[in-house]
Amino acid sequence: MTDIRDAERPPLQLWAGLEPTVNRVRDRQMDQLALSGTDRRPDDMDRLADLGVRAVRFPLLWERTAPRGLADADWRWGDSRLRRLQVRRVQPIVGLVHHGSGPRGTGLLEPSFVSGLVAYARAVAQRYPEITAYTPVNEPLTTARFSALYGHWYPHERSEHHCWTALKHQLMATVLAMRAIREVQPAAQLIQTEDLGRTFSTPDLASQADFENERRWLTFDLLCGRLHPDHPLWAHLRSAGATERDLLWFADHPCPPDILGLNVYVTGERFLDSRTERYPPHTHGGNGHQFYADVEAVRVCGAPHGGPAARLAEAHARYGLPLALTEVQLHCTREEQVRWLWQSWTAAQAARQRGVDVRAVTAWAAMGAFDWNSLLTRQDRQYESGLWDLRAPQPRPTALAHLARCLSSGRPPSPLASGAGWWARPVRHLYPVEGPPEHDPPGGPDLLLVGPPGTLRRALLSACALRGLPVRTTSAAPTSLTREPQRPWAVVQLSGPDGGHTARACAAAHVPLLTFSSADVFNGPAGSVWTEQHAPTPLTGRARRQWAQDQTVLATCPQALIVRSGPVHGQTAAPGPVARPPQRRDPQSRILVPRTWITPVTAHELINTALDLLIDGESGVWHLSSRPPVLSSDWARELGAVPGLPAVGGSQFRPDQSQALGSVRGWPLRSASSAHGDTGVTAAPGIPVSAS
Repeated sequence: MTDIRDAERPPLQLWAGLEPTVNRVRDRQMDQLALSGTDRRPDDMDRLADLGVRAVRFPLLWERTAPRGLADADWRWGDSRLRRLQVRRVQPIVGLVHHGSGPRGTGLLEPSFVSGLVAYARAVAQRYPEITAYTPVNEPLTTARFSALYGHWYPHERSEHHCWTALKHQLMATVLAMRAIREVQPAAQLIQTEDLGRTFSTPDLASQADFENERRWLTFDLLCGRLHPDHPLWAHLRSAGATERDLLWFADHPCPPDILGLNVYVTGERFLDSRTERYPPHTHGGNGHQFYADVEAVRVCGAPHGGPAARLAEAHARYGLPLALTEVQLHCTREEQVRWLWQSWTAAQAARQRGVDVRAVTAWAAMGAFDWNSLLTRQDRQYESGLWDLRAPQPRPTALAHLARCLSSGRPPSPLASGAGWWARPVRHLYPVEGPPEHDPPGGPDLLLVGPPGTLRRALLSACALRGLPVRTTSAAPTSLTREPQRPWAVVQLSGPDGGHTARACAAAHVPLLTFSSADVFNGPAGSVWTEQHAPTPLTGRARRQWAQDQTVLATCPQALIVRSGPVHGQTAAPGPVARPPQRRDPQSRILVPRTWITPVTAHELINTALDLLIDGESGVWHLSSRPPVLSSDWARELGAVPGLPAVGGSQFRPDQSQALGSVRGWPLRSASSAHGDTGVTAAPGIPVSAS
């Protein structure tokens, strides 16, 4: 296979990676490959290869392959997947431990971790001698901190001594594993990954910030043999229990990475502030003699976020070694995910222009990730999508997959990629701003919103403002989009009789179109759940008009996306800006709700999911629903118990019927009641954790 450290400086490469963490919390183990189904889908390797990537960070993990020892190792999963990558001429960068502590019976604090991982590495090299790129341990310092300093993961220790021990064992295992691998394959390369951020602070905490900014380099400094008595952290490590013999062992056995892999996240830049009253209690901490809040710098600093460009420059200045961005990932709305990957790619290209040897950018968590919102401390099955969205019968490619194909082939990206991310806009600030605020305008082309004023329009405008999507509005359907002074990237048609006119204009100009439809077009006996494959059965005049408009839109503009939902509600509106459960008032002004099975949704979830689908390039009819269906009478009573929503005074039932929606295209949203009040991106569009 082609050497990924080609001395001729080939063009910047696109790599891809799966989020494969196998970590332990108490006696429970979380396996991301099992949660995502990648362990059961051999064709995921073909999906990655179809992106045009040159390499894949491939998890051949110790805990999965040999949980009961090498004598009982099961190589079948690795055999089949690696064979597929080889046929597709994609180079694997094989990872052996990813935020794990080894099989049960060993652990990060045990010397057996070193000997066990070395033996496993040798076995991998002997079975796959053609493999020439390895990451024996992913993010050793991050894993040591989370497991032995903060206590999040097994062995749940909280001391500098245990943190050092965990780091020492992982890095000794890395050095000796590479030695064992190179005895089999002398050309084997070490691609060493580590989370890399930067810490800022108020002046009184400058020494703590300096310490954090020095400690972030420990993985690379130790592997490069730079830990000598004059190192800034020598005294700290000695006070943490590191022996002089241990520290000098790394100086005597250097194993400099062939490529330094930098994992850069939006929230990797931190700000330390002794004014704790400015911040919520969960941010409070300290170093034993100073008490302070530790928050994401992007939430408080007026100065712009450094991001990949700053971290590449720092790593180049410190080591002068080849670099790669080995995890580029963001849990957020789709256009923000696209912006972050594009910004990382352009930062790498710009760094190369300045003489920095950047080899690749890695689209990370290709199949998404689970439960990183709790740093993997809980098993809630909270999913965040990646290049594919798994909430579908088969992994569904998102706009990130489309962008990846553009990057690998040299084609221009979507116009949305050029917009300013939330980390550069005013919405990023959650706390009193430190220093003069610097912001970028949202930028990018407009979304054209067609339709009358109303609840759904207000909700859509609010969502677009939070997502940094410029919008132009009009009440009348456009007759032509080719004459627009600035061509919109898409059009959203709200309710109204002009859907056919808008569809014709979009079809003529090849502009994506999103419209909304209603579950009113279905009606049937209780127990019925209507999917996209069912023919509508409209009974009322309103339902027949809706169905006629849906047909007109698809006939006129086949690439249109029609999002159909049940009753919609939001925090400031009564049920139903899109669809409304049939109701009337009795003489005492009580709402009389028929006994109909429905699948209500919140305006927030409906709009943000619909926008994601639009950006992904989806078309046709798509049902967005919650599960399980609820009776309209129960839903009405439930709304009355939700603060900010109107109460229902009473109800009168008629025979059961069903307008409940299901989908064969994508899994349901959360139930409307559990989603109500979830403002998502209103204050902080992006979960402040890294999925590494």
